[in-house]
Amino acid sequence: MHGEYKVPGGKLVVVDLDVEGGVLQYARVAGDFFLEPDEALDAVNHALNGAPADTDAAGLAARVDAALPEGTVMYGLTSEGIAIAVRRALAHATDWTDYDWQLIHEGPQSPALHMALDEVLTTEVAAGHRPPTLRVWEWATPSVIIGSFQSLRNEVDPAGAERHGIEVVRRISGGGAMFVEPGNTITYSLSVPESLVQGLSFQDSYAYLDDWVLGALGDMGIKAWYQPLNDIATEAGKVAGAAQKRMVGPGGGPGAVLHHVTMAYDIDADKMLEVLRIGREKLSDKGTKSAQKRVDPLRRQTGLAREAVIERMIDSFRGRYGLADGKVTPQELARAEELARTKFGSPEWTSRVP
Repeated sequence: MHGEYKVPGGKLVVVDLDVEGGVLQYARVAGDFFLEPDEALDAVNHALNGAPADTDAAGLAARVDAALPEGTVMYGLTSEGIAIAVRRALAHATDWTDYDWQLIHEGPQSPALHMALDEVLTTEVAAGHRPPTLRVWEWATPSVIIGSFQSLRNEVDPAGAERHGIEVVRRISGGGAMFVEPGNTITYSLSVPESLVQGLSFQDSYAYLDDWVLGALGDMGIKAWYQPLNDIATEAGKVAGAAQKRMVGPGGGPGAVLHHVTMAYDIDADKMLEVLRIGREKLSDKGTKSAQKRVDPLRRQTGLAREAVIERMIDSFRGRYGLADGKVTPQELARAEELARTKFGSPEWTSRVP
């Protein structure tokens, strides 16, 4: 069995192993990490051998920690990362490079249609009808996108939204509200097979699916990191937030994961505060007294045009994993348009949590 895991902000860990009699055998850890002293690698392998195959990641990490020689130094490697690579091997997880990725980057579309496209495309990936897909959004109108479980009246000031001509829609994933204006926001979706995140906890899957964009930002001179549970941050502040939805495959079989991210390229903080009800508890939880300080736009940090930031992100993804240009099929678009009309554009869905 073979498992791979790139430690967020670190290096690749590779584990090969067998299972005999319900326990791990012949474990061999490798990767482009740094580890001192040399005998620490043998200690890691010995710690894994003999572990029950159903040991969770925390238990495996504890075995590794207990076996490391005193004074061991790991760089780009963690005991948790080793444990996750083992769990991914046992779960027969796939890797990014196992797939032929497709890019969808089309013209501006309505907020409701974007919500519908996320559902339709991820359903198609779950059914095996479309390859894993990176979709970069373009917005036709300003909008507030609330999470699946958020209260409409608690999150949105209807008078402020009406005054600024902002449409409110609800997405299928959880998480917080997104304030969006065309030209000021970069949004993308990943629709991926469930096997890509096999062996990862829900939290670890966020870090794993966000890792490529951290690299893309690094190429633009921005040191960014994943901040649990679902933020991407820099020294200047938060730059993006992510959300996920898991979808079951046909007949209850293996499904797909929708992972979408909204990044602040620029932001009208005063307008945002007039539209969103950002409570004092939420602000204090983030360690700040001002909503303006919670998000630091990429325009200021990169000095690049929005289109250039998007182009560099796409180029970074393509360089890592390969990426062919694609498009929404007529059948997918027809289904999405119907969903936008009957579900995402309906008051019943938008106010399902009043």
